[in-house]
Amino acid sequence: MKYQGLTIGVPKEILTGERRVAATPETVAQFVKGGAKVLVEAGAGVGAYFSDDDYRAAGAEVLADVREVYAGADLILKVKEPQFHEGLQVHETQLLRQGQVLITFLHPASPGNHQMVKALAERGVISLTLDSIPRISRAQSMDALTSMSTVAGYKAVLMAANRIPKFLPLMGTAVGMLQPAQVLVIGTGVAGLQAIATAKRLGAVVYAADIRPDAREQAKSLGARLVELGIPEDLAVGEGGYAKHLTPEWLDKEREALRDVVAGSDIVITSALVPGKEAPILITKAMVEAMKPGSCIVDISIDQGGNCELTQGGAVKEHKGVIIDGTKNIPGTMPTSSTAMFSKNMLNFVDNLVADGKVNLNMDDEIIRATLVTRDGRIVHEGTLESMRARGEI
Repeated sequence: MKYQGLTIGVPKEILTGERRVAATPETVAQFVKGGAKVLVEAGAGVGAYFSDDDYRAAGAEVLADVREVYAGADLILKVKEPQFHEGLQVHETQLLRQGQVLITFLHPASPGNHQMVKALAERGVISLTLDSIPRISRAQSMDALTSMSTVAGYKAVLMAANRIPKFLPLMGTAVGMLQPAQVLVIGTGVAGLQAIATAKRLGAVVYAADIRPDAREQAKSLGARLVELGIPEDLAVGEGGYAKHLTPEWLDKEREALRDVVAGSDIVITSALVPGKEAPILITKAMVEAMKPGSCIVDISIDQGGNCELTQGGAVKEHKGVIIDGTKNIPGTMPTSSTAMFSKNMLNFVDNLVADGKVNLNMDDEIIRATLVTRDGRIVHEGTLESMRARGEI
């Protein structure tokens, strides 16, 4: 059997507000059917409405002490990157051991995660990050970033709509017409397109900006008005259709093109990412200060550093009347839908990684090569190394 001899561990997520879990009873049953032993921390699925009894019925062993999960597993499945565990007063990286395999969203290029990645390397952990899965047809069923982006784009608009002090749609009232809110979506990949569709359904006037021609066409097809950024296609589009990392000069041009429409927006949703790299800063402090009081920015890209200069990861702050939402776990606020997708992405990723009951780091496999972050005591993820070099950390 494919997983015979492999022990898989599923700890409870400890990030504040995180209610997802890396495996559901359904996917646990698939692992067990393939011969794996599965260890699940007690209460791991409660936030997504899966009970410990559900996991036991699927064939898992439920353990009260998460240290036993880490100690007994060859492979650890998580949703979010290792955090400081308040209950144990130890960082989760310290629970991992040499040669153990960790699969999760590490967002390793984000500066805030550099120390965590270095700790994984120092402990000899083999870590793979789901946010670097390449955009190829074979990887679609593993693409957790796309799955979670769908949730984030949808929920970000609802969050912003709940914060701004006005209606989103055009409203006819006894005292006249109230004009609709203006929403700007920057970055029209999966998250951005879902944000556009949601804002349109709520009746807002929607503008969209992306440096990629195909992404702009998709945004236009959903009814968004396009903001022309003036970035040449050869500089904008990288491998697999993802956005390229622009030079400082071209980033300045993009910010200048966005300046006026940002100032006129009631809501700005930012979701511009470059795979495996730190998110580009597209909204500066000066641009925020030009916005109307009561406006709101939801920075979906915060896990990779954020698109707004003032976004604070994991916090909602106000700057001169503008609300800047840096919530780091938007998909975690919709745990039923997000966990259903994430757990199946994880199952498919592990299925590709494991052969004959062992983790097979086949570096000829584009998926494994792109997602591998630490191995043999070293950081091997190029986007992470590039970000660290830029900051003089290595």
